[in-house]
Amino acid sequence: MWKCCWARMRFKPEKSRSLVLKGGKVTDRFSFFLGDTQIPSVTEKPVKSLGKIFDCSLRDTASIRATNEQLDGWLKAVDKSGLPGKFKAWVYQHGILPRILWPLLVYEFPMSTVEGFERRVSSHLRRWLGLPRSLSSLALYGNNNKLNLPVKGLTEEFMVARAREVLQYRESKDPKVAQAGIEVRTGRRWRAQEAVDQAEARLSHKELVGSVATGRAGLGTVPTTHLSRLRGKDRRDRVQLEVRAGVEEQRASQWVGLRQQGAWTRWEEAMNRTISWPELWKAVPLRIKFLIQSVYNVLPSPSNLFLWGKVEAPSCTLCQGRGTLEHILSSCPRALGDGRYRWRHDQVLKAVAESIHCAVDYSKRLPPPRHGKAFVKAGEKPPPQPKAQTGLLGTAKDWQLRVDLGKQLKFPESILKTSLRPDIVLQSESSKQVIMLELTVPWEERMEEASGRKREKYAELVEDCRNRGWRARCLPIEVGGRGFAGKSLCRAYSLLGITGARKRRAICSATEAAEKASRWLWIQRDKAWTSASWTQAGS
Repeated sequence: MWKCCWARMRFKPEKSRSLVLKGGKVTDRFSFFLGDTQIPSVTEKPVKSLGKIFDCSLRDTASIRATNEQLDGWLKAVDKSGLPGKFKAWVYQHGILPRILWPLLVYEFPMSTVEGFERRVSSHLRRWLGLPRSLSSLALYGNNNKLNLPVKGLTEEFMVARAREVLQYRESKDPKVAQAGIEVRTGRRWRAQEAVDQAEARLSHKELVGSVATGRAGLGTVPTTHLSRLRGKDRRDRVQLEVRAGVEEQRASQWVGLRQQGAWTRWEEAMNRTISWPELWKAVPLRIKFLIQSVYNVLPSPSNLFLWGKVEAPSCTLCQGRGTLEHILSSCPRALGDGRYRWRHDQVLKAVAESIHCAVDYSKRLPPPRHGKAFVKAGEKPPPQPKAQTGLLGTAKDWQLRVDLGKQLKFPESILKTSLRPDIVLQSESSKQVIMLELTVPWEERMEEASGRKREKYAELVEDCRNRGWRARCLPIEVGGRGFAGKSLCRAYSLLGITGARKRRAICSATEAAEKASRWLWIQRDKAWTSASWTQAGS
């Protein structure tokens, strides 16, 4: 059998390569022949295997230089393609990034070179998305930012790929590979072996500590992953996630050092917001540009223009105060007197009221819950039952919705006579319940302060309603001026029974209304505010 197999094999010298080392150096003084055919040397014809080129130098210098030129060619080709900027960013994420990762894996790229690649990519992404050069690249790639973009960082993906390579060598099923002591070289700035060891040490420490409380969730809500119980791919994936977590911690430490662009780290009551590729494609370019610049405070406000040396004074054109972005969008006394902030408040209130109105109609259409057991014949499936309405809206069928829009809302006199006017009042006569929602559109850093102020304002009204036999609740809700929903809005929807996809749509509707209104206030910051401005903004 062995003779038969050997007879079928054919050795092709033209597809083979020879390499002669003498004194530790490559020499071409010797040649090898198979019959009358010479085997070419690596010097004459470099060989390519699994995407890696082997030449006579036995080094990756030329390949690294070629990869650099290749990345430049790809970026320039996309830049000159004529596509909209957001589509160019998509081509980078799904076309360039996967293709560049393989050379970064097979060649010995130092971390400093990869960081240079990422700086070049970041420059193109900022230009494609219409963002200023002063914007930190951390805003493009951060995974735990308040505003997450669907773009991955080249450095982070390189670190994860190299960490995966270390784990594959170490945990190989072939004992010769596992015991060979293969070293993954990535330069002196970052070492893959040390990163993997640190990730495993962190996971082992978490296993020793056990379950801990995370945020306001109860103890044990977030399960602890035991690294010692994981094997194979599950273990490698968990270590890679921990490597990513380490990268994110480094980004967080850098954000804290940025006083202006890192101000979002103090938004304790604001929910995170993620921009997906479908949302990015559908959005108007100016919208995404305004959203990103407003979050990181790099819009050309008078204060920033003065800081950049573009104007002589940082004065607001309306009131001559210091024209910061917060002043223009949240605290200008002239804009407050003109009714600009009230108009934005009403735009958000419309979106919230429409979501609650749809939820009230939905709860009224649901059949009452059936009590008792329904018997089903053997072999038959039970008929599908409609899901029961959860939350406060499911406790009654006669909810009445009143909203303070258009004309001044009067608090129901059947409950209590008062001069206070909550933004939204939900009333049920049959269950003797009244729910008051008070909306605020504050600066994101002042959400908690606004919630406490509104709760204190309506505390006496809630107590008076309860003394008259009504089950009263006051729910302050906040939506930030730059389009970030407060945690109070999420809790209020859950309490009412708006959950799942309906809750996500309701939050998205409110945040988009706030963002759109603030964008219009920014556009009109230097112009007089008239009824024509309202009409144009509504269209």
